[in-house]
Order: sequence, then C-alpha cells, then structure tokens
Amino acid sequence: MTGIKKIVTGVMLFFSISPFCLAQLRWVNVDSLYAPLPSSIHVYKTTDSVDGKPNIAFYVIADLNDKRLDFTVDTTRNRRITPSAFYERNQQPLLVVNCTFFSFETNNSINVVVKDGKMVNYNIHTIPLRGKDTFMYAHPFRSAIGINKKRAADIGWVYADTSKRIPFISQSSRNYYKDSFHVFKYVIQSIRCSNALHQNPLKKKSYERVFKKWKVETAVGGGPVLLQNGQIQITNNEEMMFAGKAKENLEPRTAMGYTADGKLIILMVQGRYPGVAEGMSLPQMAKLFQDLGCVEALNLDGGGSSCMLVNGKETITPSSKGEQRPVPAVFIIQQKKK
Repeated sequence: MTGIKKIVTGVMLFFSISPFCLAQLRWVNVDSLYAPLPSSIHVYKTTDSVDGKPNIAFYVIADLNDKRLDFTVDTTRNRRITPSAFYERNQQPLLVVNCTFFSFETNNSINVVVKDGKMVNYNIHTIPLRGKDTFMYAHPFRSAIGINKKRAADIGWVYADTSKRIPFISQSSRNYYKDSFHVFKYVIQSIRCSNALHQNPLKKKSYERVFKKWKVETAVGGGPVLLQNGQIQITNNEEMMFAGKAKENLEPRTAMGYTADGKLIILMVQGRYPGVAEGMSLPQMAKLFQDLGCVEALNLDGGGSSCMLVNGKETITPSSKGEQRPVPAVFIIQQKKK
C-alpha cells in the first residue's frame, strides 16, 4: 500500500506542477519570475535531460480566446533590431519572440508575415539549384502559423508572394516544384489537385483548387511543419529545409503550436552550451509538442536568433555569446489597454 500511495502522490504532484502538460519532462511553473501576468498566460521551465543530453527549455501557454490579449507582429524593413528593441518600441508588451527566417544580405524576412489582416512580407518561392542543376530552380511552399478574427489558429503550407494581396494556404503538404523558370508566377499556374504537374499546366488560377484564401489577422512563416492532426509530420524535405540528417542536429529552437481547446504554445529551447544546454533536434521538438497536447506545430527560425522575452525578461540565454541577435520580425502578445 505504501508503494501505491507514493505513485499516486507523484502523479498528483506532476499535474499540480503543469496542468496543461502531459509530457514526460517535468515542467515547473515560473510565472513568479515574469510577473505580473494575466491569468490566461503561464510560463513553464524544464531542465530535465533529453535523450541523455543536458537541456534548458521554456514554454509560454496563452489562451487565444482571452479578448483582453492581442496577438500581433512587428517588422522592420531592410534592417534588423534586437527583440529587446522591439519590446521597447511596442510599449513593452507581455511577450516578444523571434519568428521568421531572414536574409543576412538584405536584412529582410524570407517568410510570410501578416499584420492586421495585411500581408507585409512574402515567402521566397524560387531557389536556384547547384551542380548539375545549375540552370534549374526549385519552388517550395513553406509553412506558417496564423490566427484569424475568431482567434482560431491554423498551420499550413503557404503560397504568398508579391503577385497576391493575401496569402493562400494548403492544408496538406506540397512537394517543391523543379523547372527552368526563375519567376514563380508561371509555376503556380501549373499546380493541380494532385501532387504532380499534369496536362494543361497553364490553366488560369488552377492552383486555387489546392490553395485557398487564408483570411488571417496575424501570421508568421517559418518551417518545417512538425505536427499535423496530432501526429508527427516533419515536412523538411518538401519545404527544402534541414534536408537529410540535418533535422537531427541539436540546436537552439523557436517553435509554436496550438491545442484543440484554443491554447497557443510558444516553445523555446536553449542550445550550443555544451554540458549545460545542447539544444534539440526537429523530431525531439515534434514529440515535445505532441506530449504537450498540440494538434499542430511549426518550427521557426532558431540558432542564434532564438530569443523570447516575457515582460522584457529573457527566458533562454541566446546562443550568440549570450547576446540577442537582431531580427527583422517578431511575434507579440500584448494586453489591451483598459
């Protein structure tokens, strides 16, 4: 009887620490370190090892249905600033976190960004190939997470470039297309309802049979998708990201997911600190979101860019010598003014 009592006590303790989490990792509520917070936002931390490797990770869980909260973004153009600078210029919101991948040459995001229902940044849909394919181009559809007017979250594979006013989304993964066209608008007209190119490739707007208008108020792109319909589905090859064994690399990570009951989860993993926090692989991240009860999850820019501020305070320590890397876009949660 004593052994059974210990087991029951342990289970009760586990759920009292993290009521939203069913993961094997032990998550501890650290709201007090980032106070004051509204009752619809909580912060959790774990230092449990992952597959024998030292680990430090945080996640923030926020109720999308709390109308006192705004879920939005902020961007720069042709320049980058630190998350702390974004925090100050947005009147010190509850949360600031890095999101999109970007070009070091242009200092601009290379993923879709939607702010207040308007597309303010676009996906890069054309990638020059190398080697034997020097004169060929690949056209991937990378993924994004969006929130609509009804505060419902969604993750899918997005067509979003300057030829369209709003993004289009597919709810099933799309393989990248390969051809000799360097202008994507000719390629998109070739997409059919199947996964391959078929007859009559230039039929006008045939892509709309696969991609539907994505009417979201806020969206940020990244990739690859980690979780779909509650199942691990890492579309790194389809999105031409972290191909092959690269998805197994242990790195600092930023990612987002959401649960069926309308909770947004923003997950941060510290990395590149040998013996302290070595980071996670994409499969490990996907499993973690699954254990947290998410139905969909998406990887975002990680590495030296990973940084999340809650009430202006850092969660993980950035991997770039502990200093925040300037980025061109951030996802923000702010409390509405009364």
